[in-house]
Amino acid sequence: MSSSKQRQRAQQARKQQAKQEQRRAARRARRQRLAALVGGLAALALVATFVVAVLVNTGPDGAAADAGGCVPGTTDAREDHELPDPAVAEDRTWTVTLHTCATGSDHDITLELDGAAAPQAVASFVSLAQDGYFDGTGCHRLTTSGIYVLQCGDPTFTGAGGPGYSFGPIENAPEDDVYPAGTVAMARQGGNGESMGSQFFLVYEDSLIPSDNAGGYTVFGEITSGLDVVQAVADEGVADGATDGAPAGPVTIEGVETQ
Repeated sequence: MSSSKQRQRAQQARKQQAKQEQRRAARRARRQRLAALVGGLAALALVATFVVAVLVNTGPDGAAADAGGCVPGTTDAREDHELPDPAVAEDRTWTVTLHTCATGSDHDITLELDGAAAPQAVASFVSLAQDGYFDGTGCHRLTTSGIYVLQCGDPTFTGAGGPGYSFGPIENAPEDDVYPAGTVAMARQGGNGESMGSQFFLVYEDSLIPSDNAGGYTVFGEITSGLDVVQAVADEGVADGATDGAPAGPVTIEGVETQ
């Protein structure tokens, strides 16, 4: 490895370390706020149990979810990014850890990304992760019938957000349209193989996802640890009892580490 490459790797390692420290501090602060909230509610219970019940059930911006441990993600657009060269994927396997809050507590989901099979998708994901793009974002879509996926990567939580660029063509789509449990793939617009951006989906149960006139969906990795976390999110269901929509409880990506 050239000295220039070594310096770049060392610089990236320092940035990752700094981000990890920031994330740990943020998580500690969030736990302290939650502990204070719970303590405050307990104190109120000694005075007026009924009032406490009203506060828990009708507090602003999902206070009940906060008390359960997970704060909903951002809804702010982050559209100031540029598409990286596929060479950023380095033709290798990347290990990625999603630090998430789901089902009321913190969990890590570990992915392996295939930079050889899907270089553009991996280069995009890794670059966005290293820039902090996914930090504090929510997973906006859960599907529990027909196909079985949790979709994330949209900071606006609308299903229409992206990093300010789109890319294609489709890479590494399965020929039989079968996406096994644990598959990590890129979301895109129907019929448009050039519309990939930041949104991705995690398959938690074997799914047959038919190709359209643009083809299939770019598979760029797999879940190696934490599939049970996604399955637990699915077990809680979709908001309002639907089969396709926002998860019943917040699923927030608090930070992402790459190596």
